[in-house]
Amino acid sequence: MATQDLTYRLNDGTSVPFIGFGTYPLRGEEGIAAMTSALEEGYRYLDTAVNYENEHEVGEALRRSGIPRGEVRLATKVPGRFHEKDLARRSLADSAERLGIEQIDVALIHWPNPSRDLYPQAWQALVQAQRDGLVRTIGVSNFTREHLERIIDDTGVTPALNQVELHPYFPQERLRETHEELGIRTQAWSPLGKNPTPFHEPAVADAAQAHGVSPAQVVLRWHVQLGSMPLPKSGTRARQAENLDVLGFELSEAEMGAISALERADGRRFGGDPDTHEEM
Repeated sequence: MATQDLTYRLNDGTSVPFIGFGTYPLRGEEGIAAMTSALEEGYRYLDTAVNYENEHEVGEALRRSGIPRGEVRLATKVPGRFHEKDLARRSLADSAERLGIEQIDVALIHWPNPSRDLYPQAWQALVQAQRDGLVRTIGVSNFTREHLERIIDDTGVTPALNQVELHPYFPQERLRETHEELGIRTQAWSPLGKNPTPFHEPAVADAAQAHGVSPAQVVLRWHVQLGSMPLPKSGTRARQAENLDVLGFELSEAEMGAISALERADGRRFGGDPDTHEEM
C-alpha cells in the first residue's frame, strides 16, 4: 500500500495530501465499492460535487471504509445555479447532509459562470460558511486570474485552492505562476488527460521505461514535481494503487521539460474556457 507521506500546507493553515481521488462519475453500489477500495489503498482526499450526484455515495464509502473521519478530507463544489449568496449557503448545508458530515472539509465554487456575474456572491457565502464552521477550507475551480483577483479584492480572502484542467497537453504555466504569486495551491482535474491521453508520447513513454513505471505514474509524478495536486479517478483497485505510488522515483529536469513541452494550443479536453463555459 502506498502512503500519503507528502502533504501540502494551504494558506488557511490546513493541509491536503499530494494526491486526491476524483469520484466522477462513480455512483451507486459500484461507485461506493470503488471509493471504498481507494480509501483502503491509501487515498485520504475524495473530490465530489453537487453536479456529480454522488455525495451520498462518497459519505457512505467513508463510513464503510472504517477509516476515522478526521483522517479523510471530503471536498465538494457549489454549482452555478446556486451562486446567489443565500442559495450557495443552502447548497453547502445540503451537501453536508448528503455526505453525512457536520463540517465539509473543502468547498469550492465549481465554475465562475461569468455571464451571470454571481460568483462573487457565491464566494461571499463560502467565506461566511468558513467563519461559521460549516466548512474548513474554501476555494474555487476553473477560475482565471481575473476571477481570482475580483473575489480577493471583494472579500480580502484568498482561495486556498483552485482546481483547474491541467495535464501535459494543457500545463497551464501562466495560471500556475498566478497561483504561486497569490499563495493558492493548484489542483488538477483530468490530470492524465483523456481522448487522447499522452501515454504514447515519447516524452512520457521513454520516462516510464527509464524509471520502470507506467506512463500514468510518470504523468502523476510530473504533477507532483510541478506542485500540482492531481485528482485521478479509477474504479480498479490495482490502478488506484498504481496511481498513488509515485513517490519512489524522480523525473529529471529534462524529462519534466519534455513533458511540459507537449502543450497544445487546443489542449483543452472540451470547450471549457472559464470565460465562456457555463455549467449550472
